[in-house]
Amino acid sequence: MAKEVVKKIKLQIPAGKATPAPPVGTVLGPAGINLQEFCTKYNDATRDKMGDVIPVLISVYDDRSFDFVLKTPPAAELIKKYAKIKSGSKKGANEVVATITKEDAKAIAEIKLPDLNAYTVEEAMKIVEGTARNMGVAVKGVNDAELAEQALEAEAAEREAQKREAELEAMEESASNSNVDVEVITEKEESETENADN
Repeated sequence: MAKEVVKKIKLQIPAGKATPAPPVGTVLGPAGINLQEFCTKYNDATRDKMGDVIPVLISVYDDRSFDFVLKTPPAAELIKKYAKIKSGSKKGANEVVATITKEDAKAIAEIKLPDLNAYTVEEAMKIVEGTARNMGVAVKGVNDAELAEQALEAEAAEREAQKREAELEAMEESASNSNVDVEVITEKEESETENADN
């Protein structure tokens, strides 16, 4: 009789560095599988990919046994690796933090192809370029000039917004400093005034 899958768990763990400690233990402990056995098998399977974060899909069976399928590293992690950066831009495409070559984008696309919704490397490259763009990483010869221009526009818009904010603060400051009596007219007084005029 075939074993029944009772749970499917997705994790992203640095290759060759799985330990029973959190977050692995926290997620897999309640599933009732042998943590040390999982960590050993995962580390052996990913030893050749050290330095990458490898997503894994774990199927837990009713008898507490398990098996897992390794996925390709997340596109964002590969882009950071090729661009030699720790993190993407906090402002997305409005701030360019690094540039990768078209060859880098192709290499990433070839790695990611099995897990992407694409049939050709060219289609996969478009997906990778989109991810890079959202991270503030330009692709040389594809969108680097466009992103640089967008970053300059965003910077100018930000300076303009800061200038307006400062002017507004100055106006509020001067308004609160001047002791001008403002007459408040209620709706009732307003309608009485209108009736008197007619």
